[in-house]
Amino acid sequence: MQKRKLGQGLEVSALSLGAMGYGKDRNIPDRREMITLLHQAVERGMNFFDTAEVYGPWTNEEMVGDAFKGMRDKVIIATKFGWDIDQTTGEHRGGVNSKPEQIRQSVEGSLRRLGTDYIDLYYQHRVDPEVPMEDVADVVQQLIKEGKVRWFGLSEAGAESIRRAHAVQPVAALQSEYSLWTRDPEGEILDTLEQLGIGLVPFSPLGKGFLTGKLSADTQFAANDFRSILPRYSKEALQNNLKVVGLLQQIAANYNATAGQVALAWLLAQKPWIVPLFGTRKLSRFEENIGALALQLSSDDIATLNSTQFDIQGARYPEALMKLSGR
Repeated sequence: MQKRKLGQGLEVSALSLGAMGYGKDRNIPDRREMITLLHQAVERGMNFFDTAEVYGPWTNEEMVGDAFKGMRDKVIIATKFGWDIDQTTGEHRGGVNSKPEQIRQSVEGSLRRLGTDYIDLYYQHRVDPEVPMEDVADVVQQLIKEGKVRWFGLSEAGAESIRRAHAVQPVAALQSEYSLWTRDPEGEILDTLEQLGIGLVPFSPLGKGFLTGKLSADTQFAANDFRSILPRYSKEALQNNLKVVGLLQQIAANYNATAGQVALAWLLAQKPWIVPLFGTRKLSRFEENIGALALQLSSDDIATLNSTQFDIQGARYPEALMKLSGR
């Protein structure tokens, strides 16, 4: 698989696999199948994998740790801290918490659950307005010096927070949502990353499934499906937003490709330091997605996708979650 460089010398596979959707509950009924999929991803050349302590909390990290026993040298593991989780009981108390003592407790828990003595990329999951970014970066810098962390990352942070953190401990990557129907990072964020030499790991590059063309305005989401509470996935919004899928399918037909492959190829073409992070529970979808690496869109098609105004309807998160993004 192709490789790409993020920031601070961190080189990873050109696409990353997120394990969040592999189970966050206390009991994961298909845990073995998901571990097998992680193994299959490694066999196909992927080495960059993403989890977080809040997924569960904790159960997702445990599964990822089990999956990569005996192959730690073959994978680059990213995990995250920053939500207010009781480090004794695992209770997610809501809100954020990046106090230095919380970060220290979080890293020890993640190391234990992942079965490793170091974390490759350690993200602050969301900016904590009560803790100066300089203090957060200082703690992570200490963890790097101690050998417990290798690279520092931020998630959904605004330009000012990125600059403040980077001035203390150079940031390797920002993880934020970016796709053809979520163009928020364009402009100030991408410019800041380029100026500072920081890579971007866009999550939901396929719009949580929407950009694959597999959803319609009549799609019914189960009550436990996160998309059921997202404004962008209401029936009315989906009906309006289908035009972006129509254009993807039109372009895909010229390459004998899929809409999802075009969406990923477009993202890869934006900057050489962008490494899209997708999630899938099926090997067939995994192989379809990595097929985007072989798809070279023409400059005309990229220009068309760049310039088309889709007028996307619906916020990407409910208001309470939107307030935690872009700080």
